[in-house]
Amino acid sequence: MKQAGVMMQCGVCGGTDFRTVAVLWDKLIEEWQLSRSEVEYVNRQQGRVCLGCGANLRSIALANALRGFLKTTKYLSDPQLPSEWQELSILEINEAGTLTPYLKKFPKYSYGAYPEVDMHSLPYGDQNFDVVIHSDTLEHIPNPVHALTECCRVLRQDGVLCFTVPVIVGRLSRSREGLSRSYHGNPDTPLEDFAVHTEFGADAWTHVFEAGFSEVTMHAVEYPAAVAFLARRDCSKSS
Repeated sequence: MKQAGVMMQCGVCGGTDFRTVAVLWDKLIEEWQLSRSEVEYVNRQQGRVCLGCGANLRSIALANALRGFLKTTKYLSDPQLPSEWQELSILEINEAGTLTPYLKKFPKYSYGAYPEVDMHSLPYGDQNFDVVIHSDTLEHIPNPVHALTECCRVLRQDGVLCFTVPVIVGRLSRSREGLSRSYHGNPDTPLEDFAVHTEFGADAWTHVFEAGFSEVTMHAVEYPAAVAFLARRDCSKSS
């Protein structure tokens, strides 16, 4: 597969073969008031997957953000971790797409399952982790800025947060307060923990700065289909 004339590679395994399946359903399309072009790229975000490892575009964007932080060209599927990665303390909140098996290879890996782990009150001490990762979870949290603040709190100085949210790039973020309930996941089994509280738009990055991070970079795959955020904690401030 080529993007702008360049062969796209999976950031998880290096694969170049992909397939795409539609994942959106009519009720969600109507609730989110998605245009035809928006439906197309959201379907690619969630439903275009690497045939080598099964990662979809949002997982690949997340892997690329993490690789950017690690300053490496290696893939997360490499059988042996570089020695400099051995001491990295990683917290994964919810399963970050298909990355979980590869993140578990890190010796200092921790996992917090959502919704059992409350993102408004993370059960971890201050400055515990070098990396916090979550994927398409923040839209289900009533106060996303506060949840990001909690992520900042548990990060060490110079630690980073890698995350994705579904972004509709042609509009601004909006709360779904006062609108009909909208759910992600299986449309036939809605659960309150998977209700969508925020529809993120082009200003999604502003939430990161509101939460106290000092820097944010964005890593795109087949833009506008998939964007991952890499947020750095301000090393000049302490908790």
